[in-house]
Amino acid sequence: MKLPSIDHIPVPEPLKEPVERSDLEHRDLDDSEFWKRIPAFRHVTPDEFLDHRFQNRNSAKSPQDLKDLLRDLAPESFLEDVEEGMRLAPMAMRISPYILSLIDWANPYHDPLRTQFIPVASTRLPDHPALTLDSLHEQADSPTPGLVHRYHDKVLFLPLDVCPVYCRFCTRSYAIGTDTEEVEKVDYKPAVERWDRAFAYLASRPEVEDVVVSGGDTYMLPPQRVRYIGEMLLAIPHIRRIRFASKGPAVMPMKILSDRDWTDTLVELVAKGRALHKEVVLHTHFNSPNEITDITRRAMDVLFERGVKVRNQSVLIRGVNDDIDDMITLVRRLSFINVQPYYVYQHDMVMGVDELRTRVADSVEIERHVRGTTAGFNTPTFVVDAPGGGGKRDVHSYDHYDETSGISVYRSPSVDENRVYLYFDPIDRLPEEGRERWEDPEQHPAMVAEALSEAGLEDLEPAATVPDALVPA
Repeated sequence: MKLPSIDHIPVPEPLKEPVERSDLEHRDLDDSEFWKRIPAFRHVTPDEFLDHRFQNRNSAKSPQDLKDLLRDLAPESFLEDVEEGMRLAPMAMRISPYILSLIDWANPYHDPLRTQFIPVASTRLPDHPALTLDSLHEQADSPTPGLVHRYHDKVLFLPLDVCPVYCRFCTRSYAIGTDTEEVEKVDYKPAVERWDRAFAYLASRPEVEDVVVSGGDTYMLPPQRVRYIGEMLLAIPHIRRIRFASKGPAVMPMKILSDRDWTDTLVELVAKGRALHKEVVLHTHFNSPNEITDITRRAMDVLFERGVKVRNQSVLIRGVNDDIDDMITLVRRLSFINVQPYYVYQHDMVMGVDELRTRVADSVEIERHVRGTTAGFNTPTFVVDAPGGGGKRDVHSYDHYDETSGISVYRSPSVDENRVYLYFDPIDRLPEEGRERWEDPEQHPAMVAEALSEAGLEDLEPAATVPDALVPA
């Protein structure tokens, strides 16, 4: 498409100083053959690397796989640390060659991608007393297995329990991936009979207009299964919005380019939805600007050209994106490749990864700096998914927050007006007074009682996921 030139128009004098080069770094997308830094991929051609089948076949699923792929690239002491970290981890390991190749193996302990996907025992912290495996209380809100109905008009549908990679911080460590030494998983295997029970329930609930299809990850479903789910949901008259959720574009963007049947199926569902005046979109999950390369841009260009809207939901993770400049770069880079920054979640209170959580105060401060750095529609909302099933609350909308105890108190009247929802900051980030009080279990109920009293909500019941040992008598 030929566009007009502006070369003949005089350039006016600028009103502002020229921007620094660093202000444009979000446009710098790696277009090199970066995977050749990995010994096992040194002779892999671009065509091979861009094939989603190569990515799936060569994903690392164990510490031994890491050793075989990296060879002498990472120190033996680091790999031993990983082996012990995996023994303690609630999530199994699965890392795509794409992500593996983007990790800085000269400094793996401080790399944001390694931090997300590969545990090490040396950084592990004891679990906060309030942590659980199902902090969002999803199973208690499930009328049928794999269907969560919490909000009035929205449901979460979990058709499968596998992903192209496994995130250490997964909010569904109770179900996703294979069993580990620490966790025996709930079974959400992809079974049409189970799906049909979910569709029957949805057809019986006329208030439901919005369905999030997550899991697991729809990236891992064959095209005919994606089509079946999409068409069944579109056939239910009152369902108006369908969101397919996938980590895939962040960890295996080449699938959009090389798995044409899968991409065509998604595009067809978007078009069918549009013809029915219904919205079908893709929600994805980038956490670090380091995940985004020129391959990502090319994949997102395909979806953009073909009319697929893509939104992003990040998680605020210590050592990954809790730096103000890194978060601003992530937001701008997503906007640059036509992915709309939608949410940044406070890290869920799941067991086994407390060293990845940040304080509520950190989220509030980062949002303060992010807001105004780009257009409002490309500025994500920072939220707490209130533990115990309260749903998403703006992170700064707490009724009370004590930075010493780390307890924040939220209400969610549209979900349950008789309950309060508590988020607990990681203990190691609290001031000394707070850390000392958490060392004494007898202090815990008093700390919760104080928070509820300061919020003026002592008559309300804490959500069910708050352990009994923390609930005031």
